[in-house]
Amino acid sequence: MKKGVSFLVTVALVALVSSLASASDPSPLQDTCVAIDEPKDAVFVNGKFCKDPNLTVAEDFFFSGLDKPGNTSNAVASNLTTVNVDKIKGLNTLGISMVRIDYEPYGQNPPHTHPRATEILTVLEGTLYVGFVTSNTENHLISKRPRGKVSADRDSTRY
Repeated sequence: MKKGVSFLVTVALVALVSSLASASDPSPLQDTCVAIDEPKDAVFVNGKFCKDPNLTVAEDFFFSGLDKPGNTSNAVASNLTTVNVDKIKGLNTLGISMVRIDYEPYGQNPPHTHPRATEILTVLEGTLYVGFVTSNTENHLISKRPRGKVSADRDSTRY
């Protein structure tokens, strides 16, 4: 009899605790959280203050300039035009950034890291040697030489 009561009490307690326990993560995405520099009446999210959603406009999601080549007259013969939340305020909390890289022949993009990020390359003209090194103990190089359209005024063998 004691075993039966003990079992019922245990089942009742487990049922009670199970019905009260709930765990979930809040949705990490929202429609917009346009970054602003002036925190007057703003909400702080992801390192930036958010603009009042009722004041969001199309310009908060626009950048002009990725179509223009950058100045590659420097030591590494390349130029990065970055587009992130500092340039497009509407990218805040979305985890998105873009970059245009212009290279001269034999130009380079010095080794760098992207913690918890992704990089996708599109080669429009010429050939580019790209790759990454795994972070495990083997430090394995994974690389490729994608080719873009070869311009008539450039020798593709130089790339």
